[in-house]
Amino acid sequence: MDTRPERLARGEWYLDGPELQARRRGCWRLLDTFNAATADEDEVRRETLLAMLGSVGEGAVVVPRFQCTYGTNIQLGENAFVNANAFLMDDAPITIGANVRLGPGAQLMTALHPVEDHARRRDGWEQALPITIGENTWLGASVTVGAGVTIGRNSVIGAGSVVLRDIPDHVVAVGTPATVIRRLPVEGDGRLL
Repeated sequence: MDTRPERLARGEWYLDGPELQARRRGCWRLLDTFNAATADEDEVRRETLLAMLGSVGEGAVVVPRFQCTYGTNIQLGENAFVNANAFLMDDAPITIGANVRLGPGAQLMTALHPVEDHARRRDGWEQALPITIGENTWLGASVTVGAGVTIGRNSVIGAGSVVLRDIPDHVVAVGTPATVIRRLPVEGDGRLL
């Protein structure tokens, strides 16, 4: 028999239930500890991140106030930096590469709801698709990334942009929805793609 967590993990449509609610509450308790730590309690925040997230790379930093849904679906690469007031809705996996910078107020949103099926939307059906942010990418302040999106490595997303489609490597993308406005040099050779 399919349980709700199994359907969620497979990216299928699912309804919320007690097991998923319990998982979220466990994450929220850890978030309470992380966000309540004083300015000098770096080790408390680090230990809490290690307990909460799927993986935390060496040198990764998350600035409070931080919010996520489950925590365990987040992979945070080495030297990644997540600025204040980020919300990572990790109903599906969120992979943040090494040296990624997320500006303040960034939102990575993996959840979807039915668009055309009004009854299912009313009943609370959801689906979640993964988000991947390639290494050395920078998301400016208040960038929102939608479900199922991959952003390539060495790219920059302008502040306030809404990313609803995949973005390639080595580009600058801005706007709502975000579109590529220029190419960036390939690292190490100075050439534009």
